[in-house]
Amino acid sequence: MRISKYAKAVVSAVAAGAGSLSVAVTDDTVPAAEGWAALIAVLAALGFTWAVPNRQAGEDGR
Repeated sequence: MRISKYAKAVVSAVAAGAGSLSVAVTDDTVPAAEGWAALIAVLAALGFTWAVPNRQAGEDGR
């Protein structure tokens, strides 16, 4: 199964943002600091995941 680095990065960014915001809304409000933390989590996930190359298939197909 081939997954592009763009799709991999978007999925990881959505997961990081959702995780960060789910913690932030437990008290029914999202202060600016928690919003910035969610944004930083999304950008970090995008950057790190996009930068790491996908593993190349070996001779055995894995």
